[in-house]
Amino acid sequence: EVQLVESGGGLVQPGGSLRLSCAASGFTFSRYAIMWVRQAPGKGLEWVSISKIRSGDGSRTYADSVKGRFFISRDNAQNTLYLQMSSLKPEDTAVYYCAKTRCAGCHNADYWGQGTQVIVSS
Repeated sequence: EVQLVESGGGLVQPGGSLRLSCAASGFTFSRYAIMWVRQAPGKGLEWVSISKIRSGDGSRTYADSVKGRFFISRDNAQNTLYLQMSSLKPEDTAVYYCAKTRCAGCHNADYWGQGTQVIVSS
């Protein structure tokens, strides 16, 4: 059974940092692209970042709204995806989900975690 469990969310002041984790199980983690998606209160889903299985810089991409502030990484030995978030803004407030895609370079998700809440507020 595929499982994705996010953690690391919480309340942080503007300008602060948080690191989200996504622990995966039930599939061969190192063979699939994994992404972060968020949903702000009252809004739709927004893609944040993706870690694909390919060499070179193209293995990580980011939404313009988080580029330069967020960094996605993965530990294939620990089956875990991370999202390091820095210089957080109130508009980053959202539930953050990790999602498994259908292949190493895919962008469409087939499994989702339950989400972790991030609140950026003073």
